[in-house]
Amino acid sequence: MEGSVPGFWRRMLALAYESLLLLGVWFIAAFLFHLLFRDPTAEYFRPLFQFYLLIVGGIYFIWFWTHSGQTLAMQTWKLRLVSANNGKVTTQQAMVRYLMAVIGISFLGFGLLWALFDRNRQFLHDRVAGTRIIRLG
Repeated sequence: MEGSVPGFWRRMLALAYESLLLLGVWFIAAFLFHLLFRDPTAEYFRPLFQFYLLIVGGIYFIWFWTHSGQTLAMQTWKLRLVSANNGKVTTQQAMVRYLMAVIGISFLGFGLLWALFDRNRQFLHDRVAGTRIIRLG
């Protein structure tokens, strides 16, 4: 059904596929980072590298969400991110969603498990950002 809320497990499978794609993006980004910063034993290296990967992930997701509403994995699973009123996702909404997703997933997946108890079956980061995931076709 067009525009319906996809099931929890469909979103989890899409997230697993998304993780594989993101690993590829991070692999290329890490290669470029290591070319630029050649001393991995320096004290600043690890936190700088982690922050860099966080930013790269943010750019990846925010760009896709604001341009088409779909990452590559979302296209495969026929999912789209829209604003709460079914409009296009703004940059601010995408940034809030990404940061809240990182925080929610970091706390033992609490932000994802939230969907099991939410009245509209949305993730916590969608609820906070004013977005929702819909199923296409």
